[in-house]
Amino acid sequence: MDTWVNLLELEERARGKMPLMAYDYYAGGAEDEITLRANRAAFGRIALRPRMLVDVSAIDTSTTALGQRIAAPILVAPTAMQRLGHPDGELATARGAGAVETLMVVSTLATTSLEEVAAAASGPLWFQLYVYKDREITRALVQRAKAAGYKALCLTVDAVHSGRRERDVRNRFALPPEIQLANFSGPEMRMMPREGSGSALFTYISKMMDPALTWKDLAWFRSIAEMPILIKGILTAEDARLAVEHGVDGIVVSNHGGRQLDTAIATLDALREVVEAADGRAEVYVDGGARRGTDVLKALALGARGVLIGRPILWGLVLEGADGVKQVLQMLRHELEEAMLQVGCSTIPSITTALLKIS
Repeated sequence: MDTWVNLLELEERARGKMPLMAYDYYAGGAEDEITLRANRAAFGRIALRPRMLVDVSAIDTSTTALGQRIAAPILVAPTAMQRLGHPDGELATARGAGAVETLMVVSTLATTSLEEVAAAASGPLWFQLYVYKDREITRALVQRAKAAGYKALCLTVDAVHSGRRERDVRNRFALPPEIQLANFSGPEMRMMPREGSGSALFTYISKMMDPALTWKDLAWFRSIAEMPILIKGILTAEDARLAVEHGVDGIVVSNHGGRQLDTAIATLDALREVVEAADGRAEVYVDGGARRGTDVLKALALGARGVLIGRPILWGLVLEGADGVKQVLQMLRHELEEAMLQVGCSTIPSITTALLKIS
């Protein structure tokens, strides 16, 4: 990889190596992309209150995620269609995550089968699930993930209908013929055929995903999963309380990277109320906008168990495959260590809201 000093440099470098349609699919958000920008801006509104004369001679970033040990509270978020960015796609991402001893969440819409990803992984995996109208398709995905050794089911609830991603509409986004949705069989499920003049992904999600999904369906998922369940896509205290009342093991505070409902609340702004509502009854994670070790530190201080990283992983993948993913995660961990040293925290449990001044 060319010399780079922070993650903010990666996107432009990756852009130069990608077709416009693929770049816009990875980078874009819904409509005016207000929420996409807000996710990043939210971190800048929080200032740190460092403490002095604390022994920080040894920094320990290790923690656990649903009981799985990881070297740092920095996880790989589920991102779809990774072979658009690199020929090895999800295999390279799994190898990069495993090399730094962290956890990867694998997308339903992967371009490598969940079994192949599991075979390539040396670290723990969670499986991110979209819920299909055909519940037998959904059941089969869950059963395959369990059989392949995935440690948890990450149920995405904010994408029962696709947001209007205007970059994809403009580019008439569709998968090239040589790249397919590897977790399915049959051309309709694997190829995402274009219909009409807009985005094939918008058509696919609108046609396949189940808009009738409700809280009562959690009992069915628990009956078939036989593994911990996280709900991804929660932004309010009301839904956080419902999630824990329905027995979920974890919550991912997420607005789908700004790709679903534009002007939705930034995830960092939603985090505190979700943590308070969960009240220790479920682990809380957050995604969206983190690009610095100080960003991770702020999310942890607000009560997150860990931070999921999406687009920077993709840019590292585009640039250098597995090694690029590894370097992205290493840089974030090193920046987190530096931030902990500077604020006077030697372990993850010592990071609290006392470190923060929120404007």
